[in-house]
Amino acid sequence: MSYDLKAVIAGSHLLAAVAVGLPSARVVDLQQGLALLPLSDAFFEAVADADQPRRADFWSLPSGFDRVLAAWSKEGSVAYVESEYFGGAGEENVAVWRDGRLVLGPLHLVEGELPSDAGSPVCRALRELGVRAGEREDEFMAVGLGKHRNTEEWASVTT
Repeated sequence: MSYDLKAVIAGSHLLAAVAVGLPSARVVDLQQGLALLPLSDAFFEAVADADQPRRADFWSLPSGFDRVLAAWSKEGSVAYVESEYFGGAGEENVAVWRDGRLVLGPLHLVEGELPSDAGSPVCRALRELGVRAGEREDEFMAVGLGKHRNTEEWASVTT
């Protein structure tokens, strides 16, 4: 089974506010007051800035979008998450911005590497956003990121 997610995760009010000016943005509510903005192909095209260099430490972060995320984070913490798994093997890249600056990451988990004792990069980013895990679930499950298997499924959710 595969899992593929490329998205921005932040407070639902923050993402709802920034999505107003972005027709291709689709905000999907998660648990614990957070929401997810999937990085669909249409959204990628809308926010990429060809005049900015592409960051080599992420697979799919649009050129210049890290500056946008930093600006959004002046209103609340914002995480950018890339996670790809197939057959139990996979990779993750994450970063979290707050108050206009990078506060976590970029963190990476490459195929064949085990997560640190602090947890996977995605769980650490969610924790930085204030997510609380339950006794039998990690932060990933606590917010509902297992509900859909890929970015395009998240982008097509109707609320």
